[in-house]
Amino acid sequence: MADVNHVVLIGRLTRDAELKYTSGGLAVCKFAIAVNRRRKSGDQWVEEASFFDIVLFGRSGEAINQYLVKGKQVAIEGELNQNRWEQDGQNRSKVEINASNVQLLGGGGQQGGSNNSAPASQGNPYQRRQESQEPSRMGGESSGPSDFPDDIPF
Repeated sequence: MADVNHVVLIGRLTRDAELKYTSGGLAVCKFAIAVNRRRKSGDQWVEEASFFDIVLFGRSGEAINQYLVKGKQVAIEGELNQNRWEQDGQNRSKVEINASNVQLLGGGGQQGGSNNSAPASQGNPYQRRQESQEPSRMGGESSGPSDFPDDIPF
């Protein structure tokens, strides 16, 4: 069986994103999210937060950086990466998530509640599939009353 390293999280930014560049000119966007989890402790439900550091490389990081503000809810898809180094004779390590896809979700932050998505290096496959399979109903061809440009599922 092959090894799998795939992470999907939804959480809120704990601080504004930070954009830096490597000496080679590669953009590196770093931010952190908090993911809440509810568990039962005795007769009470308690919430626990887990904190994760996220790294997004390249043009994706440059494009989305301005929208990654504290409190904004995001969905992250990527893989775990363990960084190891030595400091003062001690071996140290830190686990980060290298994001391959970041989607802005509604609520929080200073940008309001719009549903935006900023695909990482491979793009957002769901958005591309939807755009390619659904013809535009706003054009000349209409399948129903002109008041309803989209199919209503109910």
